[in-house]
Amino acid sequence: MSAPIVAATDGAAPGDAAVRWGAREAVRRGLALCIVYAHPEAHGHRPAAAVLEAAVAEARAAAPDVVAEAVAVPGDPVTALLGQEDAELIVLGNRGRGGFASLLLGSVSQRVATYATVPVVVVRGRAGTPGPVVAGVDDSAPAEDVLAAAFEAAAVWGAPLAVVRCYRPPTPLWVGDIPSVAEVAPAVEAAERHRLEGQLEPWRRRFPQVDAEAVVSPDGAAAVLVAVSHSARLIVVGSRGHSTVTGTVLGSTGMQVLHHAGCPVFIARTAGSRLGTIAA
Repeated sequence: MSAPIVAATDGAAPGDAAVRWGAREAVRRGLALCIVYAHPEAHGHRPAAAVLEAAVAEARAAAPDVVAEAVAVPGDPVTALLGQEDAELIVLGNRGRGGFASLLLGSVSQRVATYATVPVVVVRGRAGTPGPVVAGVDDSAPAEDVLAAAFEAAAVWGAPLAVVRCYRPPTPLWVGDIPSVAEVAPAVEAAERHRLEGQLEPWRRRFPQVDAEAVVSPDGAAAVLVAVSHSARLIVVGSRGHSTVTGTVLGSTGMQVLHHAGCPVFIARTAGSRLGTIAA
């Protein structure tokens, strides 16, 4: 049996958004949707039934053909969701009912997005609206997972794709006949663009229908990705990798994007991930 899309909810508006996004994705992939409500008193707790019933109604309203089940899981939400290791994808809202309204990202969403071993989508901002797919890449191995997810998403949506690579600009030098930054900077940018074009070449061959633009910038990666997220439909970033001590963790760029993006954020995984395409 195929692995399901898992959508987490606690009955708050961000959880409803995650359920709707997950339902549309499940239908597009031909997968089941499993809605999870985790709470220390989830079993035998009367509000849990109401939360799950409302969540299933949200899923069917968003995607009438969805095959959905809803389960209440007693215990800590982070532990329950990190235990969904057979999920195709875990979908979360940006914060839960118990968090402070001023928080940009709830603790459950942050911890699951940081440590899950399967791909995670945090639904926030302008979910489900038109716009390009945007991916942030560097030279690390997880960049290939980011490109896989981003190209597949753009292909399914018929959306343009912008792949962003940021670099550190040259430091000003004022010694003797050493070339100035104004002279060096264009060469550095050209070299970075050449490297990015090389990364994109095999993916463009695989997805010739995708209009993929290479974008290089001397600005910080997090700042660039957050800025473009306000007109994007999805931001795709990678994890830093897997450590037997700390688990699968995000770097600072991924964390800042999770906190400030204006659209859903997809966290691609290297170990154990089954990267499929993403639905609007």
